[in-house]
Amino acid sequence: MSAPTPPKARADGATLACVYALVMTVIPASMVLKGVPMAVTPGMMVGFVMGVLWFCAQLVTTLGVAKGRNAARTALFLFALSQLATYGVATYGYLPSDELAAADRTLITLTAVFAVGLAVVDGVRGLDRIDRVLKTMVVGATFMAFVGILQFSFAIDLTQYLTPPILKANGEVSFVLERSNFRRPAGTAGHPIEFGVVCAMAVPIALHYAMRARDFGGPDKRWWFCLGILAMASMQSLSRSAVLALAIAAMFIIPAMPPKRRVRALFGIVLFLGAMRVMVPGLVGTLYSLFTSIDEDPSAESRRRAIERAGSEIAEHLIFGRGMGTYLPEKYGWLDNQYLGTLVQNGVLGILALIGLYAAGWYCCFRARMVTKDPRIKDLAVTVAACIAVPGISSATFDLLGFAVATGFTFLLVGLAGALWRHVQEDAARPAALPRTEVAR
Repeated sequence: MSAPTPPKARADGATLACVYALVMTVIPASMVLKGVPMAVTPGMMVGFVMGVLWFCAQLVTTLGVAKGRNAARTALFLFALSQLATYGVATYGYLPSDELAAADRTLITLTAVFAVGLAVVDGVRGLDRIDRVLKTMVVGATFMAFVGILQFSFAIDLTQYLTPPILKANGEVSFVLERSNFRRPAGTAGHPIEFGVVCAMAVPIALHYAMRARDFGGPDKRWWFCLGILAMASMQSLSRSAVLALAIAAMFIIPAMPPKRRVRALFGIVLFLGAMRVMVPGLVGTLYSLFTSIDEDPSAESRRRAIERAGSEIAEHLIFGRGMGTYLPEKYGWLDNQYLGTLVQNGVLGILALIGLYAAGWYCCFRARMVTKDPRIKDLAVTVAACIAVPGISSATFDLLGFAVATGFTFLLVGLAGALWRHVQEDAARPAALPRTEVAR
């Protein structure tokens, strides 16, 4: 008699989170839905669906969706309340039509990513489902990195073939720029900086699953391949933010490794840099010069002038800011600093909520690492914390919330940190298994 077929796993919050991660990385960021008055991306639509389903699931107790307090959940709500408060204050008075339209668009965009984070915190249950979402993020980011490598190495742009019939391009968008005689790819992201930062976010996850497969069994070659593609693409983005993001992630992960593995990791980094020098002559030197000649770099000078431009705005709208989305770069100048931009547009209230979002993600990860005795969860907690550190630090070097893929991945990671902490709490509260004699009795 043949063995019974195991039942199919039903779709849940992790399934929707996987769909969201793939939509954000496979479909070019410039694509929006046809026939919709506002520029609505496929990722935004998936986010709205996740939000509606989360709300409906909170009304019943039979769908397995978590309820109750959680540090990441609270931080997400506080972030959403801060955005609504600044939107209300800004629209209470007069706003030029272009700034009002930008404020409306920003509110809708942030509502979608807020819904994603909330749905992940409560809807992704169990370590297996958390692993599934993180692995999907690695696969999606690897695909984006592969597209970027083709753009950098061969000037082949696959994004022109990744447009479904229901989508259209939102304005003139170029996925390949230039810097220091190199092509500067964006993959399927909106800009090379975003491309590099998103690839750097996925590097710790790929490394985690490669190491876990080696320690606990399972295929590891696929994850080493993903790690190599992601690390190479981060370098080829020719972005200071991406290089800084890789360094920050390494500062989280390497100290948490056993001593022998720590030495091998440092040796691997040196070997990787040497391979990049041979494969792409001049690339490592160009990246090095981006930091050594920062005083002469026009982009660095622009960032210094941005602080002066923002000073008067901050003094005039200290608490609530001038209104989210109302500081138009084409009109007032680029800031290239999310913390500075949040202080200008959302005031002290907004900047505290943004910092609290990152802090809540780190809190959930480190609490999970301290409480659990499972070495796999301990390593995963450090990995997710390192991933959240990438946007947390990179927010000081570019406008993170102005880029859809980086923002979506950030809220996914904060939601997964909350889901991991919730899983550890539930596992600790679960009663221990009875001894065999008690079971027999």
